[in-house]
Amino acid sequence: MFSLESPQKPPKAEIGIASRILVVEDEELIREMLVMALEEEGYEVVAVNDGQAALSFLHEPEPSAGQYPFDLLILDLMLPQINGLDICRLLRHQGNPIPILILSAKGSETDRVLGLEVGADDYLTKPFSMRELIARTRALLRRQRLLESNKAASPPQPQVLQYKEITLYPLECRALVRGEEVSLAPKEFRLLELFMSYPRRVWTRDQLLDQIWGSDFVGDSKTVDVHIRWMREKIERDPSHPEYIVTIRGFGYRFG
Repeated sequence: MFSLESPQKPPKAEIGIASRILVVEDEELIREMLVMALEEEGYEVVAVNDGQAALSFLHEPEPSAGQYPFDLLILDLMLPQINGLDICRLLRHQGNPIPILILSAKGSETDRVLGLEVGADDYLTKPFSMRELIARTRALLRRQRLLESNKAASPPQPQVLQYKEITLYPLECRALVRGEEVSLAPKEFRLLELFMSYPRRVWTRDQLLDQIWGSDFVGDSKTVDVHIRWMREKIERDPSHPEYIVTIRGFGYRFG
């Protein structure tokens, strides 16, 4: 069912940095195999078997100055106590940007889209090979480091972005729509910030993936459509007839 074959030895935990990974899986055999494969690659791994224990690790110690206890969350969906989807929702509602890789035996398009909608960054269907899991792990960690590096090197952000009835406060990660504060997941916020920084520019899905998810994103481009649909429900008066995020058929999306 699962293969422990080592994914070609190179970059052990990349650049010599021991990234910390939290594995949440209730099946003991799978959990032990995941821990063995990840530790073999040089990662520091903590493994738990239920959702409540996962949240305890993710919330302690309390994040400060943008520092979180783990660099990646590998999350099964069917868990005791709290299921994986609810964990995703809660973390994104709290603004926790940790990359999340979902593992699930449910492999339909609807299930994958739902996982992405609630805030996961990638979705891997069981059964899977350890080679693929390690590749996706590396890609997610590499992309997160790139995003953090770009953020550190980027010029100061504007204090406020305003377009019609939408006001964005980039430094505070807050958005107001028609005077009311709306709750945006981290990638939704970054998408809206990008759109508002370049009003009326047309973005292709690939361009948006490069800008927000990173050039090495290994998931489906449909994740862009999912996030756009989710954003429309939060900022548009009538999501079926959007005035802000407009679909340009054959090209992509335009803001305004």
